[in-house]
Amino acid sequence: MKFISWNVNGLRAAVNKGFMDFFQDIDGDFFCVQETKMQEGQLELDLPGYEQYWNSAVKKGYSGTAIFTKHTPQTVIYGLGIEEHDQEGRVITLEYDSFFLTNCYTPNSQRGLARLDYRMTWDDAFRSFLNDLSGEKPVIVCGDLNCAHKEIDLKNPSTNRKNAGFSDEERNKFSDLLDAGFIDTYRHFYPDKTDAYTWWSYFSNARARNIGWRIDYFLVSDDLEPKLKDALIHDRILGSDHCPVELQISTTKP
Repeated sequence: MKFISWNVNGLRAAVNKGFMDFFQDIDGDFFCVQETKMQEGQLELDLPGYEQYWNSAVKKGYSGTAIFTKHTPQTVIYGLGIEEHDQEGRVITLEYDSFFLTNCYTPNSQRGLARLDYRMTWDDAFRSFLNDLSGEKPVIVCGDLNCAHKEIDLKNPSTNRKNAGFSDEERNKFSDLLDAGFIDTYRHFYPDKTDAYTWWSYFSNARARNIGWRIDYFLVSDDLEPKLKDALIHDRILGSDHCPVELQISTTKP
């Protein structure tokens, strides 16, 4: 089975920049998007064979997630079940026989780490939510998790230590999540691969120079390790400041 995750930085804009071409070519079983920046119904996506699940922010044109899937879920969970964290459409979870799939757009800590305190409470709540799920069955987590975990995961670690996405606090919370029983699938297959990024600033020609960060992930419960086939970064796909990432697992049905 093939899972895709992509922060599209505005789905309506991405549709005009080749989104549908990639969607059709990649032919994923599950296609998770973050930062849709729209309300459900603002864009009619014709996706034959796919069911669509949307979680939009209360604030229009901001945040938001969606999952497009070929497989009908048993249940759908919107958000974390905590009002403080469920105003921005950041999480959708689909339940199947053999796993949960959680699509997440983690809050950015912002310039000057202005939102770091909130981010810390979010990270704790999100980890607790995933722990509860994993107590029932394995979990596949994907999305823009807004953290470059290790120095290998961004081009310029030394100059970004106090910046959002690479603060010690955020990196430690990410470690806590992995320690709770999750695998960073890309590093599972490519532990030493450098210059592998999923986000590039729009400034200073960063993408052409590959001055980037790896902040988009597929994490899976330790139980799923035997089923992992590959994890890919589609860094040649344009249309957003992020590129799509992919997970392949060796199962024919969810």
